[in-house]
Amino acid sequence: MYDIPTHNSTERYAKCIEVSKRIRWDIDRDVIRGRRFELAHKFLPDTLSLIDELAFLDADRQRYLSQIQGRTYASMFGLVERFIGAKMLEVSRDHWLGDQIALEALVRFTDEEMKHQELFRRIERLASVSMPTGYRFDIDPNDVATFVLGKCTWAVLALTCHIELFTQAHYRASIGIDEGLSDLYRDVFLYHWKEESQHAILDELEWCREDAKLDAAARDGAVDDLIALVQGVDDILQAQAQADSDHFMRTCGADLDMAQQNDVRATVLKAYRWQYIVSGVKEPRFQKLLASMITAAQLQRIQQALAPLMGAVPGRAGQARSGQLQ
Repeated sequence: MYDIPTHNSTERYAKCIEVSKRIRWDIDRDVIRGRRFELAHKFLPDTLSLIDELAFLDADRQRYLSQIQGRTYASMFGLVERFIGAKMLEVSRDHWLGDQIALEALVRFTDEEMKHQELFRRIERLASVSMPTGYRFDIDPNDVATFVLGKCTWAVLALTCHIELFTQAHYRASIGIDEGLSDLYRDVFLYHWKEESQHAILDELEWCREDAKLDAAARDGAVDDLIALVQGVDDILQAQAQADSDHFMRTCGADLDMAQQNDVRATVLKAYRWQYIVSGVKEPRFQKLLASMITAAQLQRIQQALAPLMGAVPGRAGQARSGQLQ
């Protein structure tokens, strides 16, 4: 059973520092190691890309669609880490003249997020060398960060915790154990996972600490902000799913009939909603934390807002238990 962290858990901050020092890695020395992407392998496993649902695509096209999705998957993490790093710098202010262990943990967190942004920029450059031209990821990280950081800290920390928990779940359950994936791609997320495991603990600590500051009215407003953030994420996913589907059609799907093209578009959007929203809100750690902070009525508001997205991924998300996000 997972224990919800208390807001004054100095020893948990200290443990994050110890692990951060022990697993510290370098982009060139440990991750890339002079390699380039070999396109004989998938980037994402089928459990994330959902390409196995497109039975009319042959193995080569399924692999290529996995690679397009994997390219976007890396770019998405580079995107979200812009606002995550900025928010952690902001919340570290509360520790400036207080708990120096907590402060060091958050400073290390921010430093690692900056490194991750550079890693994903490097991965995009490598992908652009090996893959067909015409791919587009036009989402501006600063525009997204401005939107996200305009919401209250509670909601931003909730979204951040959700993201960093599903990152771990994806690696443990599929990316890390699928030997059919690109070795370089799998290593990117191995090393990313090593540091994100500590970040998720710090997210939880800071989210609980922030929650302790709020009165009932402020928390109710924070729930509205969280719903708005998830809706904003879905807007991004719809646009990128359209762009990635169009790129796939231009580069290898010209002979697909209209029904098949529509199936590709629907499946890519379904996969993105599964990857970036549904798989995270289904994580037991996230559900337990969220449920500990909000009322039944607030949980119902969130469930209603998420219902169209959760229903878009039948069979993949599993069955929700009573009192959990549905």
